[in-house]
Amino acid sequence: MSNQELLKIAVKAADDKRAEDILALNMQGISLIADYFIICHGNSDKQVQAIAREIKEKAEENGYNVKRMEGFDEATWILIDLGDVVAHVFHRDERSYYKLERLWGDAPLEDIHSELTT
Repeated sequence: MSNQELLKIAVKAADDKRAEDILALNMQGISLIADYFIICHGNSDKQVQAIAREIKEKAEENGYNVKRMEGFDEATWILIDLGDVVAHVFHRDERSYYKLERLWGDAPLEDIHSELTT
């Protein structure tokens, strides 16, 4: 499977748990860390954990190894390292504080609209 397919699986998983303001940044040529960053948030600790758990489970169901998941217990910023895709699941307040979208403002947005429910 390609990195693009993994991106779609992770975005759909986040959306299934009602993650808000889901963005995918194309980091190719910008960062050596990953090809894509997913940034989203939940409105409570439980929702943030549910989003992260769903991303992890769906990736594993599709044969991807989760390299690392950090911050799950605190549920303010959970980082899920899927290799070439890294998901950042924030609590709403933390997302507005760290503003990763602005930090990586030179990264183009990936079109994920077809993966999101309306």
